[in-house]
Amino acid sequence: MIYVLYKALTFQVSSKKAGRNYCFLTENTKNQNNLKLFLLEDVELMKDINLIMLKEYDFFTLFNIYLTECKKGKLLLKNGTKMKNGSIQNYICLCKLLQNFCSHSKRKLRVKSLIKCSQQEYIKEKMYWKKFYSALTKYMYGECNHFDNYVGASMKLIRSFFIYLKVEKGIDSRDIPKLFFISREEIPIVVLNAEQLKFLVSNASFELSLCMRLQKAKDVFVFGCAVGLRYSDLKILSPANLEKNYKEYYLKIFSRKTSTYTRVKLPQFAVDILLKYKGKLPTLLPTITLSNFNKSIRELAELAGWTQVIDKKRKKRGVLKSIKKAGSKALFRFCDLLSSHTMRRTAITLYLSLGIPEQLVRRISGHSPGSKEFFRYVKYSEELLDLELNRAHEKFIGKN
Repeated sequence: MIYVLYKALTFQVSSKKAGRNYCFLTENTKNQNNLKLFLLEDVELMKDINLIMLKEYDFFTLFNIYLTECKKGKLLLKNGTKMKNGSIQNYICLCKLLQNFCSHSKRKLRVKSLIKCSQQEYIKEKMYWKKFYSALTKYMYGECNHFDNYVGASMKLIRSFFIYLKVEKGIDSRDIPKLFFISREEIPIVVLNAEQLKFLVSNASFELSLCMRLQKAKDVFVFGCAVGLRYSDLKILSPANLEKNYKEYYLKIFSRKTSTYTRVKLPQFAVDILLKYKGKLPTLLPTITLSNFNKSIRELAELAGWTQVIDKKRKKRGVLKSIKKAGSKALFRFCDLLSSHTMRRTAITLYLSLGIPEQLVRRISGHSPGSKEFFRYVKYSEELLDLELNRAHEKFIGKN
């Protein structure tokens, strides 16, 4: 162990490069001019000590340290795993957003440690962050045209960053993170019903009318609606993911996003799609870029006649707002709202609507038992079931 006297504070510093630990031992306010730094050669450790000694810190300097530790895997999640690239990308986008906000409002963003502050200093700091939150949300809703879900997700990331500062760097902002309110909205999901999926599967004349590009997109889309996989997992499927047991085919895959293993029995129409491309590609299905795939399935839905108008609404500060197409005043059509994720939503919703128990559908989708996202599918499928029951009741009454 190395003892270091630095700016009136005595530190006990571990000399190990991996897992450095340091803490305050004593506070020495006497003879501050005579204190000297000695026995310290580690430049990175010196930076860490400088960080602790400061009373005020530059926000983006700390944020970049946080991003670096996440990327290198030095900072682990609660389950002991590294932060996934998608989550890191969310923090990078947040950093860019905050930088643009500071540039727009000509504001300098900093963080203070409130461990030994007076009540007056605490109130002043709290007012600083209240004004920041108010200005940031005004900027996000107004200049950026964001909605409640995105604003709430951004505030959640800021909270997580403050927790990191407290736990990992000893910069305690007390209850300041609670000022970043997390707004949420339940966005209606767009899915294909059973008749629409059956049309894509069995209408041979419609398939023959499509060009080769749209036929490939239709095959991938129909297969995705059968297995409920994310597009990121679907496009990398190889023959190794296919298992044949007598006459039955199974798809087995390990999801990169949720780190869950899934094994799904394939219906005959999904098997026929795979056999169509067997031996022609290194993957099970045609490889299409995400942007081209989304464009193709919207075109496919338009050709199928699914052009009914849908009043798309989103919330801003809890108030519903109608969303129009970019650059026009026209409302969205059903075909305009389809995306790669529609496959997964369709599969989960149809399985639930057909009466398959929730725990079995979760095994297919890879959702955790307490998943809020999965509950949305359960609620939506119940609404579909109620609608079908009402139709059945009406027919029953009509016969009498």
